[in-house]
Amino acid sequence: MGTLTILRANYPRLFREFGRPVRVFGRIGDHTLFYAKSIAGVPVALVRYRTEIVRLIAEISMGAGTLAMIGGTVAIVGFLTLAAGGTLAVQGYSSLGNIGIEALTGFLAAFINVRISAPVVAGIGLAATFGAGVTAQLGAMRINEEIDALESMGIRPVEYLVSTRLVAGMVAIAPLYSIAVILSFLASRFVTVALFGQSAGLYTHYFDTFLNPLDLLWSFLQAVLMAVTILLIHTYFGYFASGGPSGVGVAVGNAVRTSLIVVVSVTLLVSLAIYGSNGNFNLSG
Repeated sequence: MGTLTILRANYPRLFREFGRPVRVFGRIGDHTLFYAKSIAGVPVALVRYRTEIVRLIAEISMGAGTLAMIGGTVAIVGFLTLAAGGTLAVQGYSSLGNIGIEALTGFLAAFINVRISAPVVAGIGLAATFGAGVTAQLGAMRINEEIDALESMGIRPVEYLVSTRLVAGMVAIAPLYSIAVILSFLASRFVTVALFGQSAGLYTHYFDTFLNPLDLLWSFLQAVLMAVTILLIHTYFGYFASGGPSGVGVAVGNAVRTSLIVVVSVTLLVSLAIYGSNGNFNLSG
């Protein structure tokens, strides 16, 4: 022990480097335990905190306070997917027109919106709105010792604060993502037909031909997985925030960065698992 103490005193940077892998695995273990406890608390939240779940569903979808109706997740995700669908139509029509197959713009709208654009944009919107808000709310409660007060009153803080938000997110994600997909389809159609003048029948033919209902189901699964991971990540960083108001800001930044990485990672992994090297469509004939 004496030798280790002397070495640590003489070579602090070396000891910090050797201790970094231990700290990384420790943080991974903390995340795993928190996520498992949060998911295990879902039945308790459904039984005891139904009123809180209903309030959170409204807050997720429409926003709260002065941001209601204009800053809720529905408005933000809807606007983002609307813009993404329109941009896809603009780029697709012009790029395909260079080789004389601009008629296939409907194919791009049915293919890319469902598999890539809508899930990723919806995940980013969820992380930037409800996810960041959750981290800030829980972080403020932590530094104000409100979470400790819940424990002193006999209320389970993880079930009341985290599991309820998981349930609310799962309930809200289905209509939220439905709106996102529909708006992306409408934006692509409007830009291609109304602005570029392509025949509505031609666009509809290729769109209906390549729109696979099974892809829509997989896309919903992808959105649900992203919503679960985003909510778990943001609740963790908010629940364990420290360092006063500035610490809450740091926690929000760390949570958003992590969740954005998770969004694209889930998209990649789900695409590899479902589609693999085969796109599950045939462009010939």
